[in-house]
Amino acid sequence: MKRTIILIALLVVALQVSSQEKKVMTIDDLVNWNRITERVISEDGSLIAFKTEPSQGDPVITLFNGNGDLQATFNCATGATISSDSRFLFFTIKPPEAEIRELKLKKTKKDDMPPDKLGIYNVADGVTDTVERLKSYRVPSRWSGWIAWQSEPLKEKRGAPANSASTGNGNRKEGKPKSESSDNGYTLFIRNLASGRTDTVRFVTEYVFAEEAEKLMYATTGEDSIMEPEVAVLGLKKGDKSVLYTGKAKYKQLSMDKKGERAAFILSFDETDKVGNNYSLCYWNGKGLASVAATMGTEGVPDGWIVNENARLTFAENSPRLFFGTSPAYQVKDTTLLDEERANVDVWHWSEGVLQSAQVVRRAREMKKTYTAVYHTDRGKVVQLATATMPDLMLPDKGDGQKAVGLSSLPYDLESMWDGRGASDVWIVDINTGHLEKIKEELSARMRFSPAGKYLYWYHPADSSWYAWDVAGAREMRLTTPSALKLWDELNDVPDLPGSYPAAGWLKDDKAFLVSDRYDIWSLDPAAGRAPQNITRNGRQEGIRYRLLDFDPDNNYIDPVERQYLIGVSESTRDEGFYSMDLRKKDAPARLTGGSYSLGTPVKARKADRLIYTKENFGLFPDYLLSDLSFRAEKRLTDANPQQKEYLWGTAEVVRWTSLDGQPLEGLLYKPENFDPMKKYPMIVNFYEKSSTELYRHRIPEPGRSTIDYHYYTSNGYLIFNPDVYYIDGYPGQSAYNCVMPGIMALIEKGFVDEKHIGAQGHSWGGYQVAYLATRTRLFAAIESGAPVVNMYSAYGGIRWETGLNRSMQYEHQQSRIGATIWEAPYLYWENSPLFAVDKIETPILIMANDKDGHVPWWQGIEFFIAMRRLGKPSWLLNYNGEPHWPLKLPNRVDFQKRMAQFFHHYLKGEPMPAWMKEGVPATEKEFTLGY
Repeated sequence: MKRTIILIALLVVALQVSSQEKKVMTIDDLVNWNRITERVISEDGSLIAFKTEPSQGDPVITLFNGNGDLQATFNCATGATISSDSRFLFFTIKPPEAEIRELKLKKTKKDDMPPDKLGIYNVADGVTDTVERLKSYRVPSRWSGWIAWQSEPLKEKRGAPANSASTGNGNRKEGKPKSESSDNGYTLFIRNLASGRTDTVRFVTEYVFAEEAEKLMYATTGEDSIMEPEVAVLGLKKGDKSVLYTGKAKYKQLSMDKKGERAAFILSFDETDKVGNNYSLCYWNGKGLASVAATMGTEGVPDGWIVNENARLTFAENSPRLFFGTSPAYQVKDTTLLDEERANVDVWHWSEGVLQSAQVVRRAREMKKTYTAVYHTDRGKVVQLATATMPDLMLPDKGDGQKAVGLSSLPYDLESMWDGRGASDVWIVDINTGHLEKIKEELSARMRFSPAGKYLYWYHPADSSWYAWDVAGAREMRLTTPSALKLWDELNDVPDLPGSYPAAGWLKDDKAFLVSDRYDIWSLDPAAGRAPQNITRNGRQEGIRYRLLDFDPDNNYIDPVERQYLIGVSESTRDEGFYSMDLRKKDAPARLTGGSYSLGTPVKARKADRLIYTKENFGLFPDYLLSDLSFRAEKRLTDANPQQKEYLWGTAEVVRWTSLDGQPLEGLLYKPENFDPMKKYPMIVNFYEKSSTELYRHRIPEPGRSTIDYHYYTSNGYLIFNPDVYYIDGYPGQSAYNCVMPGIMALIEKGFVDEKHIGAQGHSWGGYQVAYLATRTRLFAAIESGAPVVNMYSAYGGIRWETGLNRSMQYEHQQSRIGATIWEAPYLYWENSPLFAVDKIETPILIMANDKDGHVPWWQGIEFFIAMRRLGKPSWLLNYNGEPHWPLKLPNRVDFQKRMAQFFHHYLKGEPMPAWMKEGVPATEKEFTLGY
């Protein structure tokens, strides 16, 4: 026994020494952590590529073989693409960040900065071919052996002869050589990867590969007398060329069907870029030249409408149809007036559907709006499908089927400005004739086609039920009732109707529709009308939330013959696992693997059973693992942040308590790595709404834009408390108080929280809540409140400038949770506004409010600061100039984290007050000192 005690004591000492040898994290360390931002696995699973990149520095692509062995590393690389035959890896090579920085310091012009390069890595011999001055590149998606790219032209020295085509083009002065440009096009390089042969086509403006055939389509402005402007399709396998159209014109929107047997494009004989050019739709049937299928005045195109240049051209997969876009002809600006002679005013109208501010935001998009039409290639007929009064159209999968769905929200746009839900009238549209049949009015739901096109389906929040529309039978079917199934969001706590849990998909041939409740997946049979069947069986009983995984991106249906895979999450432990099941059997899903971590969605090879996925928890970075569908063996591939083991880290655990109104609650407590329950620690309370389900979330250290970095603070000896909040309509502030304060007191009672050094931090909705708490308690020694709303009266009538929408919907139906207008319940807006109780605040407050905030009006932060300042209460306001709801630029994010850390270190750890907190930073000195 004595020996055992000695061994335990030695182990404790060893662990303490180990912790003492680790480093305390600094704010400057945060920029060194990597994220894995790209991952791709080849079709046969023999190659896997990842891109890792830090907050500051150059990205790196690593390539592994199918056994999980590292094959190659590429610095400054991004955009990894693996050829369909797994023989080549393609990527873009960016200039090193340090080189760009040096050039910027030298005031180098943007046009003189080093361009990107193209990397072509040959897997067989390990050799990388580099293409200079990359402009763009494309590779086929479903076949291989070829690559096409365009390069930026060489910079010409002044006085040197231009490296360009001969003279004679009518769009330039006689004798001046034609040069490469966005209007004239650039040289297209087409390489056979097997032979290495590279062919070129000059002055190409657009190019595209066929999806499933060895064909490439391009448009060129021509090379004077050598080659006319043309649109052509190259047969790469046989080396043949089909010219579709010749002549001087502006060609756009090149498109082929999957086999490259049909093609389409639009053209305008006016080569200028002016808005509203009259384009023509051209169609090629695989023989001879393309013909004009539609233009202004063509039968089927509405009077005064044009073929719009902004719509993609799409072929139906199994039907003789080509979908394109039309629109009313653009208005012509009066060119007899100078700009300074024209009034410049926005006219707001009380009854217009879309608020003027939202119209301004949407203006550029609306100017390019198109209305779907179809050209029936077998009979040469144009049918207009979408209209000005029914502007939105939803096609069946792959463009096949006889019916489409038309939608119009126009009658309900005004009401949607404050209820936030939106509604639409719905029509069935005959694709062959354009005939319309209205089937629904004021539907507040998203309607979608089933994969085989037999049904439309939607969830109706008003009665918490799923519905289907039998397209052939023209009848509506109610598939579920709330008395039979709880398919609505059981945890909804905003003053609005709850939405549904996600639909799981349809079985092959639309045999059944799978929907989810909180735990299980249910099968609904629209045709037979049988009772819903619980196919996962034990989810609610065991407290496991099941969700299906999609390993077959080629098909948008679920094949019941194939084994299905799921992810399951235990609500009580937060443990996650992968499961499998046979839909033809009546067994609950079988667990394949799982544990105390969160699992990332697997990415499976298209033609093999290899897949990659991640595991993570607070201490485990989500590196990628390689396995097969059994999940019996896994191999770690990436090691993105080996430096983590050098730093003091921390732990995460679930804590439980009861709210002031009797609600059982949970939250997360984060402790320093060398936590000693006999010591007292400063604590920061950080929360938004509910986060206890994120026990196993790995919060990657980084200079965050809105919240404290958890690892930085645990490494520096802080506790972090992240409580859940359950809301009562009309009382969001009181709800936060009822939930958060008893949670803090429960932790204080444990004896390891320094009750005199507790801080709080939140952003946006969290920023509002911590501001509210400051008016109700003196417990906090310091609070950081980012982008807070403090005056619900002025915020109610404010604008979310990013979208142009009015903020009233947030209070009546959404996150702000008042559930009434300011005229129906003015006292609730008063009671929940921190501004009107600032005189009760005794806590120093650091506010962040940025002047380009598109979510929360930044003057809310100003109102808060001015009130604090007027009452002589310690407060500071950070405005990152030109930044939105949160700072996006790296220097600003680092600055925010440094100032927030200095603020908390001073008030919670007694460190000296920095100069910016003592004296501020005068506007005349901001370019010379940061006041740290």
